[in-house]
Amino acid sequence: MTEAMIETGQLNKSYGGKRGIVDVSLRVEPGDVFGFLGPNGAGKTTTIRILMALLRADSGSARIDGLDCWSDSVAIKRVIGYMPAEPALDGNLTGGQLLEYLGHLRGGVDQAYLRQLVDRFELDPTRKFRQYSSGNKRKVVLIQAFMHRPRVLILDEPTSGLDPLNQQEFRRLVVEARQGGATAFVSSHVLSEVEEMCTRVGIIRDGRVVRIGGIHDVKDIKRSELTILFASTVPLDVFTTLPDVETAESTAGGQGVHLTVKGPPDAAIKAAARYDIVSVTSHEPSLEDIFLRYYGGVADAAADGASEQVA
Repeated sequence: MTEAMIETGQLNKSYGGKRGIVDVSLRVEPGDVFGFLGPNGAGKTTTIRILMALLRADSGSARIDGLDCWSDSVAIKRVIGYMPAEPALDGNLTGGQLLEYLGHLRGGVDQAYLRQLVDRFELDPTRKFRQYSSGNKRKVVLIQAFMHRPRVLILDEPTSGLDPLNQQEFRRLVVEARQGGATAFVSSHVLSEVEEMCTRVGIIRDGRVVRIGGIHDVKDIKRSELTILFASTVPLDVFTTLPDVETAESTAGGQGVHLTVKGPPDAAIKAAARYDIVSVTSHEPSLEDIFLRYYGGVADAAADGASEQVA
């Protein structure tokens, strides 16, 4: 087995009487884009801050590229591009000045590539950081994470505050980095984002890792909700017999149906298409809702110390 690029073993961190993370063990192989998935407050940022030596674990181990995250933190930071969830940069400097300063700290970066990143994310580098919107502040931090073409990317909620077009550009950038040999560790609470760009996932809830596996594990917990209104009454059993429909509720006096579907809604849509449809509304529940409704059993088992590992 090759040496992991990122590896933690039974990491624990508590904040006084409050839970942080408990026995977090995971392994990220070279070239992986590892999605660290969980609701807000699940322990994603705590884990990342330990990897970055911004927090010291109470117990356990954390290594990047074979080096200890705490004792070898300076050497590790030379190969990492880090994007924090909450950037704290000098508000009186312009975006361009901040990128120039951070580039100098790294011993210089490819200026042509830096300009390319600035153009791709349509950042105005002449404005002061404090004048930026939250989305533009995220762009500055994102660009500095990628501008030196790091071997390892650690990105904490990277698309938070970005508009949909820039979110898509970010995903393309991650794919390009992977194609160039980089390894990425990306925390998120957006299922579709992780599903689109990651090769493996770790799912954390209440400070414990409850599942580690391939991208099929995201599809296994993904749910969508469909509300369909018909021109006339439609029998509910048209939908209750479909294998991927978990719940079906009649609405509008029998002329409507509200469905909860596991995985792609293709079968439900095809069944509905046999009738005259007035409207269709699709909604993807938040990750918090998904965990609450469908993942409680696994999380409860993890709380009892049984962490499921899926190959």
